[in-house]
Amino acid sequence: MSEFESEPIRGLPGRLPPGERIIWQGAPSFRGLALGAFRIREVAAYFAVLGAAKAFGVVAAGGPWSDAALEFVGMAAPASLAIGLLAGLSLLCQRTTVYTITNRRLVLRFGMALTKAVNLPFTVVESATMKVDRAGVGDIALGLKPDAKVGYVALWPHVRPWKLARPQPSLRGLSDAAQVAAVLAATLAEAKGVAPAPAMTSPDRVPVQASTPIGVTQPA
Repeated sequence: MSEFESEPIRGLPGRLPPGERIIWQGAPSFRGLALGAFRIREVAAYFAVLGAAKAFGVVAAGGPWSDAALEFVGMAAPASLAIGLLAGLSLLCQRTTVYTITNRRLVLRFGMALTKAVNLPFTVVESATMKVDRAGVGDIALGLKPDAKVGYVALWPHVRPWKLARPQPSLRGLSDAAQVAAVLAATLAEAKGVAPAPAMTSPDRVPVQASTPIGVTQPA
């Protein structure tokens, strides 16, 4: 991982060396980050449950329904503040992130305060999996070889959730995740000389392979 100030090519910390070319560039969607990385839906549900619990406490203590309603509505202000803050962070993260696939590596450029770049040569990529929702928005996570060390906190939110022991850099909140997976799979296959054979799968994910057809979705 490196920090940089100049960007001779959008999304890259330096010029491409001879023989390297950009295959695809993109960024996470606001919706994908807000719901997937910053968990706005879960935060809203938390405040709703908390408000309901406070209202129930008033009624259980013999208080009037009007007071219970006020307790529930009283959670609207902190809920709106929290959701607004998370939405703002999602938007800022979306606007400062660029994902780049070249014929040799994947580059994650991000940073809301300091701009950082993570270079992932295909030689350190061991596997890739995809998770998408019913709208086609999703994440692509890269499993790295054991000797490839990356930091979970330094990568967040561009990392697969809860994979702390062996962090998996991820392309988060892609609005066209299946199409990007197809591009990445084909590029990996070309770089390695064979179709990638991911060793990492889970019930809610599908392996990214060269045969991944465009348009396939796996509901979250």
